[in-house]
Amino acid sequence: MTKIYGMGENKVKALDDASFSIEKGEFVLIVGSSGSGKSTLLNMIGLLDRPTKGKVFIDGTDTTKLNDNKISAFRNKKLGFIFQFSNLLTDLTVLENVLLPRQIAGTNGSAEKDARELLKIVELESQINKRANKISGGQAQRVAIARGLINRPSIVLADEPTGNLDSVTSKIIVDLMKSMAKKLNQTFIIVTHEPDHFGDVDKIITIKDGKAFEGEPLAHPEIIA
Repeated sequence: MTKIYGMGENKVKALDDASFSIEKGEFVLIVGSSGSGKSTLLNMIGLLDRPTKGKVFIDGTDTTKLNDNKISAFRNKKLGFIFQFSNLLTDLTVLENVLLPRQIAGTNGSAEKDARELLKIVELESQINKRANKISGGQAQRVAIARGLINRPSIVLADEPTGNLDSVTSKIIVDLMKSMAKKLNQTFIIVTHEPDHFGDVDKIITIKDGKAFEGEPLAHPEIIA
């Protein structure tokens, strides 16, 4: 895919014919220097922006053919998001924050049961009724992971999920995401400038000057689907 911003002399090619594929259950890093295009790429995969040229296929659907309303519904159903800052709503409880994407999707059915199960997996059962402003940064990021998974998305996209955490808490978050990738056969695509924090992963995609360079998948028998 290609993404161009601006016109004429102000034209900037943020992505230049970047092309790759990711299989279900893979734990993938997107790396590159500041300004290389990795955040633009994440926005394309996350359907937060559209490519100028090219296509983005998710679960066999050409998302570039979807109109804005269908894009929103597709994104909420198929994609989960984790950001550098947890972006929790501080006046809501931990449980209420996790439930938000399910409420937006209008599929409340077993939502609370599912949310409680996810919070158990991320070891936050004891914090479930606390307000989001009463928990630590590491706990907030674990809540964000549970929230990103509540709709059982095809892909979880994480933008610098450890960038605001100390090294000890970062390791806890990385180990948690890898564990969930294994347990749930969940695909994770993570933008990071600290790949060393993640150890062995299935695939690393390097973005340089808008171009994507896909390395060979690294052996990691615990999380390969």
